[in-house]
Amino acid sequence: MVPLVLGAAAIGNLYRPVTDEDAAEIVRLAWDAGVREFDTAPHYGLGLSERRLGAALAVHDRDSYRLSTKVGRLLEENPDFTGQDDDEGFAVPATLRRRRDYSAAGVRASHAASLTRLGIGRIDTLYLHDPEGMLDQALGDGLPELARMKAEGLVSRIGIGSKDLGALADAIDTGLVDVAMVAGRYTLLEQPVLERVFPAARRHGTEIVAVGVFNSGLLATSPPSPDAHYEYGPVPADVFARAVALADVCAEFGVELPHAAVQFAMLHSLVTSVAVGIGRTQHVEPNVRWANEQVPAELWTALVERGLVPSETF
Repeated sequence: MVPLVLGAAAIGNLYRPVTDEDAAEIVRLAWDAGVREFDTAPHYGLGLSERRLGAALAVHDRDSYRLSTKVGRLLEENPDFTGQDDDEGFAVPATLRRRRDYSAAGVRASHAASLTRLGIGRIDTLYLHDPEGMLDQALGDGLPELARMKAEGLVSRIGIGSKDLGALADAIDTGLVDVAMVAGRYTLLEQPVLERVFPAARRHGTEIVAVGVFNSGLLATSPPSPDAHYEYGPVPADVFARAVALADVCAEFGVELPHAAVQFAMLHSLVTSVAVGIGRTQHVEPNVRWANEQVPAELWTALVERGLVPSETF
């Protein structure tokens, strides 16, 4: 069974505040439900996600779970802070600011800072985070440095996390990437990675972690809401219509749209895990259930026959 990963952006106050108590409870409930893989990043809540996740995992033996975080954004004191909130979607005070840096020194510094925030002595998987726009530095300096860190035993696996198709494919084609975290580009709604990214991953033996399988929230409810996020913004009319069509077919088989969204991402042979962000305690149980319970195979057949998903995804 493809493992479910708890994505910790939400406990870094993505879109809305989460209390320390609720953040700890989300991790506890996920653990009790069998989740043993956790993903975070300095970007999430300006380090808040890492601090909360590390504190929640501190009660567990380090060898009993797998942990990933990311490099590419160094956190620094914000000299312009006057009480305002972060302007990148997290409900936290902007006492720090992000500086994008994919240099060898920046990768090392980010890793060390993450270890401190997490309070954990080892990170299993380290990703280049959203390197698009700085790809020359990321692939020329950062990724080879990650490979050296892996050779030194500082991390077990290295990779890239991005929604940019070109960045994902170019990183995979270096042959250095163990795992690619594909954000919102392999979902029940859309599968643009089938053209270049997945073929590159197959050539190089690169694992795929599917993340953003609800397309920023559009596929997270059944039926989908026109007020949901898509690409972290409003939903275009044609995209919403496609989501409704998917939900209608799912309903014919008694399947909730988010259940189908999770299960769809788990079906592809390259996908080794699926990460979901959970920011409310009551959302832990359904996400775990959707990951563990298969849906009728006839649903996939119907979606292919109606042209809503390509046949090559199965």
